[in-house]
Amino acid sequence: MADTLIESAKRAAATQAVKDHYDPSASYVGIGSGTTIVYVVEAIKERSTNPSILFVPTGYQSRQVIKSAGLTPIALDSLPEDVLLDVAFDGADEVDDELNCIKGGGACLFQEKLVAEKAKKFVCVADYRKKQARLLTNWPTIPIEVAPISVPSVLHALRALGSPSPVLRTTLLEKSGPLKTDQDFFIIDAPFKTLLTTADVASGKGKGDGSNGVWEVTQLSAVIKTLTGVLEVGIFSGLNGVDAEAVREKEGARTTVTSGQKPVAVYFGMQDGSVEVLDADGSVKKYEKE
Repeated sequence: MADTLIESAKRAAATQAVKDHYDPSASYVGIGSGTTIVYVVEAIKERSTNPSILFVPTGYQSRQVIKSAGLTPIALDSLPEDVLLDVAFDGADEVDDELNCIKGGGACLFQEKLVAEKAKKFVCVADYRKKQARLLTNWPTIPIEVAPISVPSVLHALRALGSPSPVLRTTLLEKSGPLKTDQDFFIIDAPFKTLLTTADVASGKGKGDGSNGVWEVTQLSAVIKTLTGVLEVGIFSGLNGVDAEAVREKEGARTTVTSGQKPVAVYFGMQDGSVEVLDADGSVKKYEKE
C-alpha cells in the first residue's frame, strides 16, 4: 500500500509540473533521471503535439525512457554553445525550504547538473518524502563523483571537513566492486550534520563554515568541489535559471554564468493525492486531488 501511495504521489506531481511548464512549442527539453521522471515523460507524451522537440537526457536510463516513449533524444554536447534548453525536468533526493537539492542517489549527478545549468528553468518533481526543512534531515549523505585514483585522498579530506564516515558506493552485487558512473568515475557518499540555509546563517544560527561542525549548503558544496579529484558534488544550490538570466542581462560577457542549478519550482506529490508547489519566490501553492 505504501509503495502504491508513493507512486501515485510521483505521478500526480509529474502530471501537474508538465501541465504548468511544458510548452509544446519548445525546441529543447531536458529530462533527468530516476523513477519520478518516468511519469514526467509519460505526461509529456500525452501532451506532445510537436514531433520536432528534441529531448536531452541526463544519462543512459533517461535516454531509454525518452526513446521508449517515441520521443527523440539528443546529446547535450551536440547543442550549439549559445542554445539553452527551454526547460529541464528532474527529481531530487531531498529539497529544503530554500529549494536547495541533494541529487545523485542514482549516480547521475554530473550530467544532471550540466543539464540544469543549460536550462532556462529547472523544474523539480518529487514525492512528499523528499520535502524537508533542511538538507540531510532524512536523506543521509551527499553524493560526490570522484576520479577513481583520488578516492583515498578525497575520503581523508571529507573526514577533515567533518564527515564522520564517508564511504565509497559499491554495486548491489558487492563483489563487482565500486559503482561506476557514466563517466567511469566513482561515487563517495558523505554524511554530514544537517545543513544550514542562508537564512539560518543570516539569523545567527551558525556561521555555516564548518567551524562548529555544521555547514551551510552552498559553503560546503564549494569546499568539496575544490578537492582534487572531485568532478561534481550532489548539492544543487546557488542561482536558478531566472536569476541567472538576470545576471546575464546585467553583466553580459563578463560572467560565465550559463543558467542555474536550483529549481524555479518544486512539485511535491503529497500523501492525500494533492500536489504542493514551492516556488523560488517563497510562495506555496496547492493543487487538490482531481
